[in-house]
Amino acid sequence: MKTTICDVPGIKVGHFCFRAAQTGCTVILPTKEVIAGVDVRGAAPGTREIELLKPVRLVEKIHAILLTGGSAFGLDAAGGVQRYLEERNIGFDAGVARIPIVPTAVIYDLAVGDPTVRPDAAAGYQACQNATAEDVEEGRVGAGCGATVGKLLGMPHCSAGGIGTASISLADGVIIGALAVVNALGEVIDEQGDIIAGVQNPDQSGYIPSLDILRKMTRDFGFASNTTLAVVATNAALTRESATKVAQMAHDGVARSIRPAHTMHDGDIVFAISTGDHAADVTVVGSFAAQVVAESIRQAVR
Repeated sequence: MKTTICDVPGIKVGHFCFRAAQTGCTVILPTKEVIAGVDVRGAAPGTREIELLKPVRLVEKIHAILLTGGSAFGLDAAGGVQRYLEERNIGFDAGVARIPIVPTAVIYDLAVGDPTVRPDAAAGYQACQNATAEDVEEGRVGAGCGATVGKLLGMPHCSAGGIGTASISLADGVIIGALAVVNALGEVIDEQGDIIAGVQNPDQSGYIPSLDILRKMTRDFGFASNTTLAVVATNAALTRESATKVAQMAHDGVARSIRPAHTMHDGDIVFAISTGDHAADVTVVGSFAAQVVAESIRQAVR
């Protein structure tokens, strides 16, 4: 076990970074088409191809998930992932063409590096070329290049966010892994509730609890520029309905590790995908999905 999302058989991860501009993208690339579900809890999401993941939609399987910086501009990077897959004859068979289905979600990182540089189709394509099932790089990489947390007092007092990943193996052979891009308005906390990344004191002596700041606020502070994105993968057999439920339950991991979470100024989204056919109870899978999402978020800032 590598304790990454790639412990789940059939999952590869690829990053691409514009280091100088502090932005990038990350692709989760299954080795075959997979069942997927999604749950959106934040009030400020930026997405593409999310609506078709609902259980009542026609297309049942997807071919990749892209997480990207660049805010809504970064959605262009999905075109590069589609091109990579189309060249390999991967996609939904529409008769005259195979159309790769690539649900995509963005974070807002324009205020960190160069706001004129955003992930594009070439970046998405390169992320696919970089995809591997070996060690997954964490921290300020890929879609997490410009990620930050703890922004209630503005960017001068925030902490670095990034990408983290974790996994767990259950006794019956079911593996559950997660990868998170952490760009939250709030702070990241450990299992005891202590802050490990958040709003920094002006004197650099530690962190100011977000709830203490919010208690004194009587106006809309207007930081609609935050998002935590997570992908849960498992080799448990899931339907589109049960994958959606796993994504819902996995949001508990966001709430356990970020305070506050799911705010009006965050676009928090969790995807869930199934790569295998191990029989498993959805409640069990969802419960441990929340655990690995929480650990992934903490890993992103450690």
